[in-house]
Amino acid sequence: MTAPQPLTFPADPSGWLAFASDRPDARIGRVRDIDAQLVAGRDLSPLARLQLWNEASIAIAEAASEASVLSEAHPDPAVRDAAEARVQALDALLSERALDPRLFAVFDGLATDGLDAAGRRLLARIQRDFRRGGVDRDERTRDRLRALAERDTELSLRFSRNIRDGRREVTVAAEDLAGLPRDFLDAHPVDEDGRVTLTTEYTDLMPVREFAERRSTRTALLSVYNDLAWPDNDPVLAELLAVRAERAELLGYGDWADYETETRMIGSSAAIRSFLDRIADATREVAAAEYEQLLERLRRDEPHADAVTSADLWYLLGALKRERFAVDAQEVRAYFAFENVLPGVLDVTARLLDITYRPVDAAAWHADVRSYDVFRDDRHLGRIHLDLHPRDGKYNHAACFGLAPGIAGRSLPEGVLLCNFSRGLLEHDQVVTFFHEFGHLVHGILGGADAVWADFSGIETEWDFVEAPSQLLEEWAWDAGVLATFARNEAGEPIPADLVQRMRVADAFGRALEVTRQLGHANVSYGLHVERPADLAGAVERWYRASSPVHPLPGGHTYAGFGHLTGYGACYYTYQWSLVIARDLLSAFGDDLMDPAVARRYRERVLEPGGSRDAADLVADFLGRPYAFDAYRAWLAGA
Repeated sequence: MTAPQPLTFPADPSGWLAFASDRPDARIGRVRDIDAQLVAGRDLSPLARLQLWNEASIAIAEAASEASVLSEAHPDPAVRDAAEARVQALDALLSERALDPRLFAVFDGLATDGLDAAGRRLLARIQRDFRRGGVDRDERTRDRLRALAERDTELSLRFSRNIRDGRREVTVAAEDLAGLPRDFLDAHPVDEDGRVTLTTEYTDLMPVREFAERRSTRTALLSVYNDLAWPDNDPVLAELLAVRAERAELLGYGDWADYETETRMIGSSAAIRSFLDRIADATREVAAAEYEQLLERLRRDEPHADAVTSADLWYLLGALKRERFAVDAQEVRAYFAFENVLPGVLDVTARLLDITYRPVDAAAWHADVRSYDVFRDDRHLGRIHLDLHPRDGKYNHAACFGLAPGIAGRSLPEGVLLCNFSRGLLEHDQVVTFFHEFGHLVHGILGGADAVWADFSGIETEWDFVEAPSQLLEEWAWDAGVLATFARNEAGEPIPADLVQRMRVADAFGRALEVTRQLGHANVSYGLHVERPADLAGAVERWYRASSPVHPLPGGHTYAGFGHLTGYGACYYTYQWSLVIARDLLSAFGDDLMDPAVARRYRERVLEPGGSRDAADLVADFLGRPYAFDAYRAWLAGA
């Protein structure tokens, strides 16, 4: 048998439009052919039916992954538009299949003869998802559900496109950049009027919010960032919320959160509310004490300040960490040149997971893309693609995208990181982000290398578990021994262990406020879908104020640029839910994050199974017990 090969991209730029359109179109045609075989195959065994279904799932995953990446990353707008159209077509196909009574009849009440445990699990998943699609409703309701699902996709794509294309600028006087690092100032020349242009790209936003001494500068840039994609996304979001509410009602759910959580660990909309309240209770006292210290520090610069705003938070935390813990973010960033961080992340994850990365000299969608084949010994496990710097028209946050589903003996898993890191020095927060997103990447490769069923390949686990392995890997960016292997200053000196220790101590300060900030996002995500307020701006500001003592900037429209509202829907709670699990997973490593025995057990019992087992079972298998809240509570108490 010929070993599976990675994807081959067009070597000639003129070939990308066909790649973005003809390939997914062909796979859509293949899915329709397979579905016809299923409907006609009355004598097919249960296993044969599942195998055909799997063929369709593979084709859908291939087409959807390629189209999603190209729609967010290709530099040619025509290619992005073609890919986005295929994303929409694939979502319509999924909706159409989920509402097809003939296709449902192929699996409804099907005997499980000849199926192993994984096959029975897949069959149950298929039957559940047909019901969630509304296949058992009357024809008129099915038609309406189909139209609503297609509209949901169309609106979600438009919402994301508006954010991606919503870059804003603000100009400030050169003297208003006091406090910014020298390399930042060198990269932002002063114009003939003595002013400097700042953009909402992360490469500007993050340094300004952390280092700009003048409150007016921080506020000016954060204010335009908070209006990203506004007002364009106001009517888009309002309609999207209405569409989702109607879908939930027609399917018999209490609200959209009930619909989304049926397939997740948390289980219900009410459980989200209960969980968020539990997090609020756990953080309230410490966050209030931290806030008072920030307000006191702010008044040293602004004697008449009456509140700490979101434009002050990172700057004040940095100032207090510098003054109290001798942690200067500018000193720290001197150890994190991008050219050292990239090989460092590769080396650390290779040693941890017993894999190797081999650079690939192959065509990709942009010259910035660096590709690597992933091996264990001589076995080719998959391929990763790193697209790590900002450019116009590109996805403007940091995320991992699947590119090809892993099917044992059939196709190699491939994944993509789309990030927006500086080509020079990185803030330590960006290093943490790099490790986080890389956690998704290796999970997808390891979880797809031996997968049989596409529906369980890679990170196809419960959505509220997906972040846990990535949040766990963040911890390696805080370990002195790990950082010493790659974090070096211009003189080649490794980052001192005592500095890393001070960074860890300093990181604990402000932790509760950061959790309340995340709680605000979660309350907005949940509240918008459950309460559906008429006044979006007013409701969102109210939820942020109720979640954290740090005040949102008045008059902002952050929801218009909140990209997770499309994919995560009502369920942004996921980040804290999975963090509870991640902190518990971390407890198994003790004092040695590179312990080979623990790392191997984690790899084999949590990452490599992909979605083939329930997440709670994977975690219990690794820990030797069910996961608990204790480690997370202790982490908060450390603040």
